[in-house]
Formats: sequence, structure tokens, C-alpha cells
Amino acid sequence: MKNKNCANSYIPSLLLLISILIPACNQPEKNSGVQTESIPENKTEYNVAAYIWPSCHHDERFGDMLWPDKTGEWEIIQKGTPRFPGHYQPKVPLWGYEMDNNPKVMEKWIDAAVSHGVNTFIFDWYWFDDGPFLESSLNDGFLQAANRDKMNFYLMWANHDVKQNYWNVHKYQNDDHQLWDGAVDLENFKIVADRVINNYFKQPNYFKINGEPVFSIFSLQNLTEGLGGIEPTSEALEYFRSKTMEAGFPGLHLQLITYGLPTKERLETLDKLKITSLTQYNWGWMKEPDYIKWATRAIDIRTQWDEALTIPFFTNVSIGWDDTPRFPAKDENDIVRFNKSPQSFAAFLEEAKAYCDRHPEQPKLITIFSWNEWIEGGYLLPDMKYGYEYLQKVRDVLDGTFEK
Repeated sequence: MKNKNCANSYIPSLLLLISILIPACNQPEKNSGVQTESIPENKTEYNVAAYIWPSCHHDERFGDMLWPDKTGEWEIIQKGTPRFPGHYQPKVPLWGYEMDNNPKVMEKWIDAAVSHGVNTFIFDWYWFDDGPFLESSLNDGFLQAANRDKMNFYLMWANHDVKQNYWNVHKYQNDDHQLWDGAVDLENFKIVADRVINNYFKQPNYFKINGEPVFSIFSLQNLTEGLGGIEPTSEALEYFRSKTMEAGFPGLHLQLITYGLPTKERLETLDKLKITSLTQYNWGWMKEPDYIKWATRAIDIRTQWDEALTIPFFTNVSIGWDDTPRFPAKDENDIVRFNKSPQSFAAFLEEAKAYCDRHPEQPKLITIFSWNEWIEGGYLLPDMKYGYEYLQKVRDVLDGTFEK
């Protein structure tokens, strides 16, 4: 196991942060007004990577079926309704409802990100019905942006299942039959591996650790289910590694998204599959209306993983959780609404930075949920309620000017 002499040293500083924020306890969110070698220009000690949910454009394969307005999930975001007095729905972006596959939009995103300390985008990436889904945001937007060389990117394969009404409950209402399975067979897995190596790993600003392209996988369960078990999955991942090395890289950095707590079985599986690191996508799977309690619980879970692992656990900071636009039956108990503010987010980002400093043996990578998850209530992009406050807090934490 890793050296854990400082594993729990976050507790005093965390208690201090909570004591600062506690006067706001039980208050709903208020309207506050409006390294690795691969970092290109924005060199920094910390790699701050924000997830991108690439749904706000018209997808050529499935857009007409899911979002007939041809604006992607903006169609659903704009139909968000409040569930309690003061509930901020629908979310309103400061820059308007822009298409995320427009390179000019991406240029604005990139400039805003790098000027506030976010130097990496993690694109959610899908493969359904033997082909890609929602790829245009990356292919036609980010990779065509004139300033794309300012920041890195990598992929998170979002290989989760999708029900018919998940992305448009207004159109499909109670139709919850399975639309797509996230699991893929070996034939499709090899196509996926070859596609991401040739189309993405070879891009000069693809994010690497020790020269190895980082590829994140959302669902281990679906991965192993589609490939037929742990042993066939191990063989498939070896294929992926070998093809990556044939392409000229020293290896493949396989990152796994994790939820829940470590168990002996889960740890043994990580070892068998030669997983390189773990992180989280968000804390949304933990139902908790108070942001401080939500984040504190996430840190406790991270600590248990950190103590059990021999590989890096890259810390995550989530901005919030509110997926009510997708689920009309959800109410105020399903929303992170107390103590949610740019200040409380910054306090836990400061804690994440300290976690990185306590782990000099691993790259200082922080994942953030997210850059633009309007539909799930966690985003750094400026809006009509907070303006640039969340982005400004990232910059303050990273340059050491955040006032606790």
C-alpha cells in the first residue's frame, strides 16, 4: 500500500473550512448575482480537468429521435421547472444557448478555461449501436478551434445504459424500456480502441501521464459484462495496450470511474485488469441536500480508497447536483441546495489541492464536475445567477489568493 502517513491530515483543515462556512448552514443556495509533460501553454503544477457533457448540439445519428428541436439537450434544459421557492430552474447560461460543436463557441470556452486555471477538458464519449454518439462537440468543435493548442483533452468512455425516456422525458414520458446497452462485445471493443488511438491519442494535446494517453472508463460492470467476464476483459485491455504501444506510445493509462467503497473483490479486479488510476465523475450518486455534508462524505470515501490502493486516486470536486429537468417526479430532497455556493465549492477545491500536495508520488490531477452539465446542476461556465464566480474561485484557489 502507499505511504499513508499524511492520509488523514486533511481533517483539521477541513474542519476549519467547515467552521467558516457553517454560518450559512441549512440555508438554500442564494442568488449572488451576476503535471504532466503534455501541458501546452498553460504550464501549471496542477492539472485541473473539467468534464464536458457534449449534448448541446444536433447529433446526426440520433438527434432527430431524441431532441426534435435540433438543439440537443438545450431543449430539455430550457424546460426545467422549480420544485420549491427560490429553486433556480431553468438554468440560464450567461452566453446564451450556444451549440457545443461550434468551433467559435469552443474557442470562447478554451479562453475562459485557461485564463481561470482549467487546463484540461474530459469529453464524455459514447458508442451505441455499433457507432459513435455525440462526437461532434469534440470533432467539429474542440478539435477545430483555432486555440485548441492552449489546453489538453482526454476521453471518458461513458459506457452506461440508457433508457428511452432518460434524455427526453417530455417526448417519451413513462417509456423506460432500455434504449441502449453500454456493454459492447469484443468486435466493437476493438473498433473503439482503434478509433480512439488513431483519432484522439495521436492528437498533440491529448492528455498523457508519463507519455501514456489517459483513457477513462465509466462502467467497469458494463465493460466486463459485454466482454464476457474478468479474464476476457483483461485480454481485451491487453489488446488496447498493445495497439497503443504500436502507435508509438510507451503504454496506456487506464483510468476507472469509481463509486461506493473499496472491497477486497473490487481491489483484486483492479489488479487483474492492470487499471492505472481511479477518479470519480461526480458525487451525484450520494443523495444529500447539504453541500458541505455531501462533500465531506465524498472526502471520507476518497480516504478509504486512498488507504486501500496501490495506484493513484485522483480527487474530484463536484459543483452541485440538480437533475430535475430530466426527472419530473424528483423534488427538493433530490437536489443539493443547502450551503451550495462558489465559496463552499472553493473551500473543497482548496482541500483537493492540499490532497494533491500530500501525494507527491502521483501527478497533481483534479477532476471537476463539470464544465457544462447544466442538465445535472454542476457547471463552471458563467450563468445569469453566479456570473463568473465559480471560474474565479478556481483561479483564486490555484494562484493562492482564495480567502477562507
